[in-house]
Amino acid sequence: MNVQTTKQPRLESVDALRGFAVMAILLLHNIEHFIFPLYPENQPTWLADIDKATLDLGFALFGGKAYAIFSLLFGFTFYIQSANSERNGVDFGPRFLWRIVLLFGFATLNAALFPGGDVLILYAVVAIVLFFMRKQSNRVVLAVALFFLFQPWEWAQCLYAAFCPEYTAPNYSVGALYDEVARVGKEGSLWDFFLCNITTGQLATLAWSMSAGRVSQTAGLFLMGFYLGRKQLFLSTDENRSKWITALICSAIAYVPLYTIHSLLADGTTTSAKMAAVAFDMWHKLAFMVVMTSSFLLLYQRAGFANKVSALRTYGRMSLTNYVSQSYIGAVIYFPFFLGLGAYLGHTLSVVMGGLIFLLQVKFCNWYLSNHKQGPLEGLWHKWTWIKK
Repeated sequence: MNVQTTKQPRLESVDALRGFAVMAILLLHNIEHFIFPLYPENQPTWLADIDKATLDLGFALFGGKAYAIFSLLFGFTFYIQSANSERNGVDFGPRFLWRIVLLFGFATLNAALFPGGDVLILYAVVAIVLFFMRKQSNRVVLAVALFFLFQPWEWAQCLYAAFCPEYTAPNYSVGALYDEVARVGKEGSLWDFFLCNITTGQLATLAWSMSAGRVSQTAGLFLMGFYLGRKQLFLSTDENRSKWITALICSAIAYVPLYTIHSLLADGTTTSAKMAAVAFDMWHKLAFMVVMTSSFLLLYQRAGFANKVSALRTYGRMSLTNYVSQSYIGAVIYFPFFLGLGAYLGHTLSVVMGGLIFLLQVKFCNWYLSNHKQGPLEGLWHKWTWIKK
């Protein structure tokens, strides 16, 4: 069945916010050399100091926050697609399950040149929660979203360890998995590298996501984005503006104590302290993400700001294409199989390189969208989602 839906008009603010998230992810991935540990070995002290500052600032601003915005908007996109289908009397759920299968394919495509896997495989695993919650009431969706954002797995372990001090957290073998990916990248052939990335690398990213608390947070953010869509909170209205101002103030106030508590717990040696540290790490990053999201949406209501970030709207409309293609561009630039510039570019120069990649991708987006309604991968995902039965 090929369903033609009556679509809602695009929200430019959401496109721009998504573009901002993908741009921030791009800059972080360049700082990390796309998780390939190849950096200059001998640098002047002053440049090494600047590189360290760049690394610290990049992760302070975007680490765990850009992905969170991307996750929130993934849930909002599900709302849009589901609502469009419902207007035509069609349950989007079965199509969404097929869409998740397709996402596994895109995750594999992206992981081929992305050591250690990437967030798309996590999305493909966790997205099932949206299928099961699609027909629940707003109250239930919000309650389940908050439950996941509470980090229940971490707190359950924390509580259990408090009464059973001999308990140790599960060993997800994150270090061993990433070490194997790094070894193959340095010693194996290009083909070995591909195979390792889409197998061991994907397992590594899922294992890391579990150990870092991201599985639960991602599920919560998916549902929160779905809820915000249902409540029409991304629309530019006076009432919504007031709500986003409240969210900005509350999250800004909450951030400092959450970050402080996480810092105090980070060096803990007991299982209880370690699990509590993971939860507070997710919470302070979540608070900062809300600060960034609410600030961006509030600023976007001003014409001057909206015009200045207009490139992000186009960039955000092709978020999947840009996210996947940045991995391939980064591999060509940094990996020893290709140009191998990772050995010559420190964190600061890598950020500059990331900015150049961003400008290149924006140029491509402008050109491509002048002749097409969607980006290349977005078009394929849409076409294959609605493929005839």
